[in-house]
Amino acid sequence: MMERVIEQFRRKIASTQVRFIRQIATTIQWNTRLIGIRGARGVGKTTLLLQHIQQTFGANLNPALYVSLDNLWFAEHSLLDLADTFVKQGGTHLFLDEVHKYPQWAQTIKNLYDDYPDLHIVFTGSSLLEIMNVRADLSRRAVVYTMQGLSFREFLNIQTDNAFTPFSLEEILQHHETLAIDVVSRVKPFQHLSTYLQTGYYPYFLEGLDVYPLRLEETVQMTLELELPMLRHVEIAYVHKLKQLLSIISESAPFIPNISKLSERIGINRQTLLAYLQYLTEAKLIRSLYKDAQGIGALQKPDKLYLENTNLMYLFKGSLADVGTIRETFLANQLSYGHVIAFSESGDFLVDGHYTIEVGGRSKTRKQIQGLNDAYIAADNIEYGHGKKIPLWLFGFLS
Repeated sequence: MMERVIEQFRRKIASTQVRFIRQIATTIQWNTRLIGIRGARGVGKTTLLLQHIQQTFGANLNPALYVSLDNLWFAEHSLLDLADTFVKQGGTHLFLDEVHKYPQWAQTIKNLYDDYPDLHIVFTGSSLLEIMNVRADLSRRAVVYTMQGLSFREFLNIQTDNAFTPFSLEEILQHHETLAIDVVSRVKPFQHLSTYLQTGYYPYFLEGLDVYPLRLEETVQMTLELELPMLRHVEIAYVHKLKQLLSIISESAPFIPNISKLSERIGINRQTLLAYLQYLTEAKLIRSLYKDAQGIGALQKPDKLYLENTNLMYLFKGSLADVGTIRETFLANQLSYGHVIAFSESGDFLVDGHYTIEVGGRSKTRKQIQGLNDAYIAADNIEYGHGKKIPLWLFGFLS
């Protein structure tokens, strides 16, 4: 019954490269019995699973099985039957990709977890995946990780065959001068930064830059037209409203939303507009900043809106993308890997409720953040910083 699924799995493993491994692979506690990995379309979740299988089970693949739940095989077979047969044949580690494509996926995985105590399950799904709010609450059983696109450090490692390791935010703030000297002695960041900003966030740039814009546009379209209707129950007829909203944000990011005017322009009420902004944030298409980053209500008005990453900026704006906004979007994206970012009245960002960071060019002064404790300048177009003026590119080493 499973021959076709196994054959497809073996074929995928045979073509999986392990030259470069994502940072998140080293932080996941792979021995946990139930692991969830969420992430936006295209960030590399499937590759992450296949690389782990190859590295862990390469000498003997029999205990492991990878299957994508959008496989046509499931039109006539159930996941329960697959898992039962797999376990009876000695299988111990089941890797389930695209779980949100499977009806009642959460209840099914809960049943597998409870009924097969020796079975380890890793599942991946959309960044919109609900873990805590589904009826079969998996939050008490699953350890859930969120996967993002490539950091600038990861991109550099791919492009230059280096093995740079991440720096903590505290290391960058306190020791950026020596850290920058070490990096620049091995690579010239500005030879690669502009490429990363335009076409380096999603790992499928490795498939060729000529098709990258098409792949990126397809990523956005699939998120809006498939994932949001499926996982947030947006009516298909209203998807064009989401596209319109995304277009408006991209035109004027960083966008300080006037909710009344915006809802009138798009033709939806205030409550629906705020819900749509929340959906686009969860889908990793935009980033919403709030003055109070803690305890954000689902229908609270954001204070500032950005696109989620700079590649999306270039998709929508091309050569017209504003350089100041590119800098801010880059910094917010890189900081978001492990930190809480809030809207700041003084600088551009308040990080972890403690550090104020102002973004600018090489000549940016401290005038706007004068008198603030723990306030820093993230300056573009400099290889090395001094004091509280830090090279912007170095924040790309946070993950």
